Amino acid sequence: MTVVAPEPVELLRQLIRFDTTNPPGREAAAVAHVDDVLRGAGIATRLLESVPGRPNLVARLPGRGVAPPLLMQAHVDVVPADPAGWTHPPFEAAVAGGFVWGRGSLDMKSGLAMMVTALVRAVAAGATPPGDVVLAVVADEEAGGDHGARFLVEKYPELFAGVRYALGEFGGFTLDIAGTRFSPVQVSEKQLCRLVATIRGPGGHGSLALGGGVPTRLAGLLARLDRPRLPIHLTPVVSGMLDAIAAEVPAAVARVIRLLHNPLLADPLLRAGETGRTLMPLFRHTATPNIIRAGDEINVQPTSATVRLDGRVLPGFGAADLVRELQHLLGDDVELEVERFDPVPAAVDLGLFGVLSDALREQDPALRPIPLLMPASTDGRHFSRLGIQSYGFTPMTLPRSLAFSRLVHAVDERIPLAALEFGTRCVSRVLERFDAAER
Repeated sequence: MTVVAPEPVELLRQLIRFDTTNPPGREAAAVAHVDDVLRGAGIATRLLESVPGRPNLVARLPGRGVAPPLLMQAHVDVVPADPAGWTHPPFEAAVAGGFVWGRGSLDMKSGLAMMVTALVRAVAAGATPPGDVVLAVVADEEAGGDHGARFLVEKYPELFAGVRYALGEFGGFTLDIAGTRFSPVQVSEKQLCRLVATIRGPGGHGSLALGGGVPTRLAGLLARLDRPRLPIHLTPVVSGMLDAIAAEVPAAVARVIRLLHNPLLADPLLRAGETGRTLMPLFRHTATPNIIRAGDEINVQPTSATVRLDGRVLPGFGAADLVRELQHLLGDDVELEVERFDPVPAAVDLGLFGVLSDALREQDPALRPIPLLMPASTDGRHFSRLGIQSYGFTPMTLPRSLAFSRLVHAVDERIPLAALEFGTRCVSRVLERFDAAER
């Protein structure tokens, strides 16, 4: 059988055109398309779903058995995209100006396109990887992964037996600091911690115009959350990241970077400049007020207000640490309840980091790979329950004018055409050499 690998750009465009907005997800058609591509290459697959219409795909390419299996995991669901304000419709997958435009072009259908293409290219070349390669194409990541990675880990852990390392989102993109092009590779992530803050008061008739009620106190709560005021914490991963950056930048910049190790100096330094604001979430727990509710009737002063907080906790800490810091910031009259906390291990296994770094530098010798703490959460936290160390590795070279963090989940999400081929080549090299982590 002659196997022809897809082109990553075209595969990405096909995937974007499947509207997998979550909620509700509707991942079935996109997963079926990936299934067709893999089966067409002779790669065995299984489709598993926790609820009808939300399938997950697990594929396996047998290896030579000289290394443990390697997991590649990617989600096909995306966050909502209001077409208003987009240069090109978010599910059209337009190619313009050297980019593929569309929701999911960065998060993370591009990563899926890289992984699938690299896997099929290996088959087309007659190559056998050092160990089995397991590909998990999952649903529901954007809503917590309950119907995707979490479901697979809890119900089908045997599919990932022996896996030590996984590739997922995000990492391998380019980041310019003081004229040096870094390539952060995610080795850890912040812990998801969703909370509800509640304010209560006596209420009353809307015509009385009494001040100091629930809405006024709600405004004060939101104002206190509007600026990063929680304490600074330096974790081992971020400390290693700072050292790696300082080793590559000019001496004057390196001196400033090293000052970030001091919590008393870190806060004012992080407030100065775009790079500092980008790094800010890596040094403290965060809690962002994203869903706010107060009152039901126009003529009744509300007796309560609730704010749902998207909390992210640094590794090595727990939900109680975030609650304690928020209580100190917001005051004792604010009730705080933890809705969900998904822990991640504090310890990091860097055994595969060298393999990933070599793959990046082979494709672009100017890149300087560094370890990254992801300020968000990924499906890696679910696979960590099986003892799997996940790396964010969806490599992409970006123009200096394009900030990765500002386009994810944003209007006009897009990826350079050249970045897709770059990332695919990097993933292919890892599939050839991941046994080097065991030497």
